[in-house]
Amino acid sequence: MFKTLQTYKLLFFRLLAIIAAIEISIYFFKINLFFTGIFGFFIVFLLIREMYFYVRNFVLIYNKTIASILQDDFSSDFKKHKENSNYNDLFQLYDTLKNRQNEQISKDIIYRSILNNIETGIIILQKHDNDWDIFLMNDYFSSHFNVPKVSKWKYLKNQLPSLCEIMEVDDFHEIKTSVEISINEQNNQTFVLQASRTEIFERDYYIVLLDSIQNVVEKKEKDAWVNLMKVISHELLNSITPIRSICQNLQDLVEQDSLSAEDLEDIKNSVETMLRRSDHLQKFVEGYRKLAMLPSPKKEKTELKDLIDNCLQIMNPLFKKDGIEVENSISLKRLINVDAQQTEQVIINLLTNSINALKNTSKKQILISAEAKENRIFIKITDNGNGIEKEIENKIFLPFFTTRNEGAGIGLTLSKNIIEAHGGYISFKTENEKTVFEICLVEG
Repeated sequence: MFKTLQTYKLLFFRLLAIIAAIEISIYFFKINLFFTGIFGFFIVFLLIREMYFYVRNFVLIYNKTIASILQDDFSSDFKKHKENSNYNDLFQLYDTLKNRQNEQISKDIIYRSILNNIETGIIILQKHDNDWDIFLMNDYFSSHFNVPKVSKWKYLKNQLPSLCEIMEVDDFHEIKTSVEISINEQNNQTFVLQASRTEIFERDYYIVLLDSIQNVVEKKEKDAWVNLMKVISHELLNSITPIRSICQNLQDLVEQDSLSAEDLEDIKNSVETMLRRSDHLQKFVEGYRKLAMLPSPKKEKTELKDLIDNCLQIMNPLFKKDGIEVENSISLKRLINVDAQQTEQVIINLLTNSINALKNTSKKQILISAEAKENRIFIKITDNGNGIEKEIENKIFLPFFTTRNEGAGIGLTLSKNIIEAHGGYISFKTENEKTVFEICLVEG
């Protein structure tokens, strides 16, 4: 309570003054100086009164400050007391906590503003005893599901029983699923539900995120179209711009009265350039048509080992030409239900990519392996080439995206579409500085 040494000194001196005044007053009574003794006791009374108010004021200020801190009420103004050095540490503590509270309030306002502007339904529950309270509900959740910002779980359950029952059935554990919710008595809409549970400072929280599947799909489609249009516009401009420039040059030459041999040579070179760019555009459009008009796979039982052997036999001349060592570790006899021609095209595309990745590698190696688990076949094609740069990892499956000057940029996109049409998927990763492409197919 009394932290500074100065406070102790002031109280000690006051006590000494009171004791001394009492002793002197008693002495005056003993020597029959009654009026002087009475005056001395009057001085003692004044000293005691002054000490009482001194301690009282100190305790009042201390109690008021501590009460403000405990109640998180930092509206009190102690400026008139700050000149008193006795309260330095106390007011420093008060100001520190006040600043921290202001900073926390600012953060809360910013975080809530961010959450309220996200187009995802968010509710955060906080556990109290055996019940849950709604700690936060963002504006999107409230407006989209037409739910008032209630504070109790039971009120939310009355509004959205289908959603709340799912969380109660799983006892408020982590969930990742889809749920159908009826909004405004309209047809059910499907949402992606993700929920997680966490404990912070011995308080239990449950965080729920709801995304409309329609919104997710639309966003993915929009991103895909934006990326596709970037590639298409890039390819078209790369061809149309030089062709237009050449046409302008040819027009200027034709308008001349006479043509020299040098002019005729320019015309010849210009026409050849236009033909090359036109051929490139034609291949580009054919590639797009090939992607857009991919036929449905004609599946039949196919032996995996035979399919891989056929691909390696086709690619063997290219392996020998580039000095690539190929190791085929597939020995298991497995039937897969695929369109053999389309699947071979995928394997050949991936092997061709590996050949190009190995161009600047001294010891060139390609490993082909496969494993079966959970009724699925996983085919892996691994090379020790340059790998895929981080900057383009999310672009390699985009139509017409390529890092090679002579590439069309449809190989991996076509391969991905073929495998997905078979009900599988294709992915890549880096392991021990080697690039691994993995094809997952359903076992036949």
